[in-house]
Amino acid sequence: MKYKFVVIFLFSLGCFAQNNIFPSDSVNAIVKRIQLPIVPSYKIEVTKLGAKGDSISNAKPAFDKAMALCKKNNGGTIIVPKGIYTLNGPIHFVSNVKLHLEDGAKIRFGSNPKDYPLVLTSWEGTMLYNYSPMIYGNNVQNVAITGNGIIDGEAKNTWNKWKELEKKDQMLTREMNHKNTPVKERIFGEGHYLRPQLIQFVNSKNLLFENIQIEDAPFWCIHLLKSKSITLRGLKYNAHNYNNDGIDPEYSSDILIENIQFDNADDNVAIKSGRDDEGRSNSKTPSENIVIRNCEFKGLHAIVIGSEMSAGVRNVYVENSKFRGYLKRGIFIKTNSDRGGSIKNIYFNNLAFGKVEDCIFITANYHGEGSGLNPSKISDISFSNISCNEVTNTGIVIEGYPNKKVENIKLDNITIASAKNGMTVTNSENVSINEVIIGEKATTPSAAK
Repeated sequence: MKYKFVVIFLFSLGCFAQNNIFPSDSVNAIVKRIQLPIVPSYKIEVTKLGAKGDSISNAKPAFDKAMALCKKNNGGTIIVPKGIYTLNGPIHFVSNVKLHLEDGAKIRFGSNPKDYPLVLTSWEGTMLYNYSPMIYGNNVQNVAITGNGIIDGEAKNTWNKWKELEKKDQMLTREMNHKNTPVKERIFGEGHYLRPQLIQFVNSKNLLFENIQIEDAPFWCIHLLKSKSITLRGLKYNAHNYNNDGIDPEYSSDILIENIQFDNADDNVAIKSGRDDEGRSNSKTPSENIVIRNCEFKGLHAIVIGSEMSAGVRNVYVENSKFRGYLKRGIFIKTNSDRGGSIKNIYFNNLAFGKVEDCIFITANYHGEGSGLNPSKISDISFSNISCNEVTNTGIVIEGYPNKKVENIKLDNITIASAKNGMTVTNSENVSINEVIIGEKATTPSAAK
C-alpha cells in the first residue's frame, strides 16, 4: 500500500552564504577559467598507417604509430575513419593530441590482461599500480577525444567475470592505504583481479571529451584523477557492467560536465577525493569547482558525492537537469566515520526526477561502516526547485553522525508527488526548510464537525 505524506514547512533554523540563491557568478567564474585544449594542425589517419576497420585485425600498431608521429610533430589530430577497430592493448596519450572518431567509427579493446602494462592509477580511492586503462594519460595536457564514434571496452564477457574474484585484492588495497604502504610497493596486475578503468587521465590538464558514445567498460568509464581544467559535453553512455560509473572526478578541479545523456549500470557522476588515511593526507587537493548542468540521468544514482571523499569535496554546482530513465536515488551524498574530510558548499537547483527509491539522501553513516575515529563534516548544502514523481522509500533523508552533525542544509521548493515515507532528519542542525511538499499539498483545514 502506498502512503502519501504532506510536509509543508515555512521556517528556518539557520542559514549560510548566498541565501539559497543559486550562485551563478561562481559557476560562470569556473567555466571561464577552464581552458580547452590547443592542438597543432598536424593530422594523420590511422588507416594510412595500416589500421583496418574490419573488427578483426589488431589496429594497435597503427594507433601507436599515429601517437608517435603526433609526438614527433609536437601534437596533432589522430583521425579514425568509419569502421570497427580492434586494439589489443591500450592507447597511451602524449600531450597536444586529439583523437577524433568520425561518424560510424568504433574502437573496441581486446581483453587479454597481458596486453595492458602496469601503470600508476587508483582503485576505489587508493593509489597503486594496476593494469592500464584502455585509454590512459599521465602528466599530459591539451588532450581531446571527440567525434560521433563509439569507444567500447568489450568487457561484458571478459573483465566482468573478475567482479566475483576481486574481494581479496580490494581488501588488500585498503590495508595498504591504512598502513601507508609506499605506492611503489602496491603492485597489482598478474595474479590479481582489479578491473581497469576504460578512460583515465592522471596529473593532467586542459582535457576535452566531446560527443563520443561510451559502452561496456571494465570498471569506471571516465576517471579524472589529480587533473584539472576539464570539459565533458555531449557524451552518450550505454554502459551496463558492474561499477560502470559514468564520470568519476577524484582529487580534480575546474570541471564542466554538460549536455550528457547518461545510461549507466552505476552512478552517473560520482565525485570522489581519495579514501581514508591516504585521502586525508592529500587534503590540499580536494575535488572542487565542478559544474554539472543540462544533463539527462539514467542508472543507479544521478549525482553522488563519496563515499571515497577523504581529501574533501567542495564548490559543486548542479543545475537544469532531469531524469531520462530509472534511478535508484536522485542525489546521494555518502560517507562514513573512517573517511574524515568534509563536504561543503554544494548546490542543487532545478532538477526533475521520476520514480526513485529515495529522492535526496545525505548520510554520514554509509553502510554503517567505520570505526568512529574519523567522521566526516557535511555542511552548507542547498537544494532548490527539485521535483520528483514517486518515491518508493523515503523522500528526503538527512543523517549525520552523533558527534559530527550535518549542518546548514537548505531545502527550498521541493515537490515530491508521492512517497512511502516523507522525511527523516537525524543528527543534524541548522536545517532550513521552505515550500517542501511531499504528497498532496495541504489546503484550507476542514471545519470541525
